[in-house]
Amino acid sequence: MSLLVRAEQNRNIRLYPWFVFCRSLFFWQAVWFLFFQSKLTPAEAILLYAVYDISTMIFEVPSGYMSDRLGRKITLILSAGLGAFCCFFFIFGTDFLAFALGNLMLGASMALASGTDSALLFETLKAAGRENEIEDQEIRAWRFSFSAAAISALGGGLMAYGDYLSVFYATMLAQAFALIVIFFIKSPAPAVSAGSNNKRSSTKLRFFDTVTIGFRHPALRWFLGFGTLAYMFSHVGFVFGQPFIFEALGSDQTQFFAVIVSGSVSAAMMGVSLLASAVSKRLRQGLGLAGILLFAFAIQISINGVLAIENSIYLSAILLLRMVPDAFSRPYILAAVQPLLANDNRATYLSMQSFLGRVIFAVTLYGAATYSGGVSPLPYDILQVILTTYFMAGLVSFALFWSTARCLRV
Repeated sequence: MSLLVRAEQNRNIRLYPWFVFCRSLFFWQAVWFLFFQSKLTPAEAILLYAVYDISTMIFEVPSGYMSDRLGRKITLILSAGLGAFCCFFFIFGTDFLAFALGNLMLGASMALASGTDSALLFETLKAAGRENEIEDQEIRAWRFSFSAAAISALGGGLMAYGDYLSVFYATMLAQAFALIVIFFIKSPAPAVSAGSNNKRSSTKLRFFDTVTIGFRHPALRWFLGFGTLAYMFSHVGFVFGQPFIFEALGSDQTQFFAVIVSGSVSAAMMGVSLLASAVSKRLRQGLGLAGILLFAFAIQISINGVLAIENSIYLSAILLLRMVPDAFSRPYILAAVQPLLANDNRATYLSMQSFLGRVIFAVTLYGAATYSGGVSPLPYDILQVILTTYFMAGLVSFALFWSTARCLRV
């Protein structure tokens, strides 16, 4: 390996966390439901998240395949560009259609980055001869992501107290910075494996192989199922945590401060996750891979169960643990599956995992939106039924993963 190539890849490794940092500065994250609820009905606000998930679902696998064929850098450039452009629809939109178009673009942006960013990191480490650092580098990237999420959550809550639209202007600027950082990253070796050709039939065969790889390998199949449901249960608290806080605050006067409370809770949530990531390596060594993943999943479903007990502002403290399961699971899943995958199916597999998670979550959100009707704001008695349903489904899922992990010796 030439010194120039090594230097380029080492620079990539230094720049990558900053790209993740800028990409994670979503200042609207802590107030998005409250913003849409102020413009539309709660049912429409829930459906907007379903639109986002369906959009990501549609683009998920094609974007992963595009990343494997055209390269990581161009895919991430498109992702950051769409992430900035979608904010125009939130800033100037006045109806459900405009907001839906914004969420459609946001979903495409997320899909383009999903899997591609992690594949870029692994291939960069491999090109630099440092692939054995993948767990540590994934944890480092997640710490940058959590830090950005904490900053943007608290900042977004404070900004939204004065003007909701300011959070979208700030997010647009952050995505522009992510675009600048990715321009300075040098793509590693081409993603297509050696020996591939350009014949039409071969291309169709490779596409089929890359899409179905996760269903043929036993370990990859388990990780695919686990990652799919872990995504869904992780986002239940994100979608329904804000209306829970809004209702728990009670009077109209205290609800006026909901944006600040929601932003503060989200920021503290990311801070707790940063602390969790600091001990995750030791926990992983003590519990083993399957042990730490199941522990993380148990935390996810427990959050839904606690919120379903009573509409109390004190119980909202459980939301501080919402991102802890990600710190305990996501880096280790990525580190475990990537060595089992080839360059020309790595991003596709990771995108397939996100695709399935979003499909299932979108279906459940549609059911929740239908059940909630047009009542505004979303009352706790309806919210309680929704959260209880997710909790019961989580218990069944946990039992399934626990039993199959023992059989497969994950």
